[in-house]
Amino acid sequence: MIWSLRLLQRRLREVSLAAICALATGCAGNHHIAPAAEAFSHPSLRVTWLTPRSPADAVVLSRWRAAVGQPLIANFAPAESPPPIDRLTIVSWNMALGEGDVAALLRTVQADHPNTQIVLLLQEAFRGRDDLPRAPVNGAFARRIRGKSTREVDDLAKALGMSLYYVPSMRNGAPALSREDRGNAILSTLPLENLAAIELPFEKQRRVALAATVRGIRSDGTRWTLRLANAHLDNTSVKKVWVGSEFARMRQARGLRDALAGMDPLVLGGDFNTWFGFLDAAYRELNAAFPGTRVTDGRRTFLGLLRLDHLFFRVPGQWRTEFKRAESSFGSDHHPLIASIAF
Repeated sequence: MIWSLRLLQRRLREVSLAAICALATGCAGNHHIAPAAEAFSHPSLRVTWLTPRSPADAVVLSRWRAAVGQPLIANFAPAESPPPIDRLTIVSWNMALGEGDVAALLRTVQADHPNTQIVLLLQEAFRGRDDLPRAPVNGAFARRIRGKSTREVDDLAKALGMSLYYVPSMRNGAPALSREDRGNAILSTLPLENLAAIELPFEKQRRVALAATVRGIRSDGTRWTLRLANAHLDNTSVKKVWVGSEFARMRQARGLRDALAGMDPLVLGGDFNTWFGFLDAAYRELNAAFPGTRVTDGRRTFLGLLRLDHLFFRVPGQWRTEFKRAESSFGSDHHPLIASIAF
């Protein structure tokens, strides 16, 4: 079964590479991202926005943006200053629109990594709001995904006592049928600072990557600062088929890579929908930009079939990093990746 899957994956990638060669001639450079001329959220939220330079991307992204609500920023973490921090645990996980049991995951992480602060990079988080646009002008939206869970991301952060930064990528269903949006979230036991939202080059759906900063003091009094980024790339092309999807992910990965340039030290996590695992063009683009990445657990993360999820590191050489796949999927169709940084 494993060898059959690998053979099929190899043959599919050969077709994918042919599609990349056909598409790359005119489109490979169309990935650049720059600071937005205006904020796409309320100024009081103090979110820095980056968006594609391409006029074609700008037009379609504005339609998707019109159908979602504002970002969510909240701090439910304890107000007192944290103790000295010599180690940080980072978890990247696609929680399948609330299907995943984040509380159970957090208990497991706390048991396996005692005396550490924790940051969760979550994909497919969602929230429901009556104040979402009821009839967005020319708005675009995604097909509604119905999860079994009703735990919205802000309720989740409050229950866990964590800081929250959430930015919706897309409306979860037509406005007449759904009062929900979905996207990426960062939850942290430490305060989140310098918040940024990065709209990726448009392929099939609007995708917004997040970036935030955490900081602390080691037991020897040395201060440290770390930038964290959370991304979710498209899984298929604009025509909703896999042919050409590797090129689509490569374009998004290049835009993300350029947008994150200079944000060091940095850890990037997410669901990159790499159908071809570590050979996928999106993985190769990002891995080249994160020379501190050392993969010690290469197991598949999606349904035991594909390696879609990754963590990338660009940190000082004296920081020790390691990460592994969790043994349980905690109710999601993805296994979390759990990383540890020793400062």
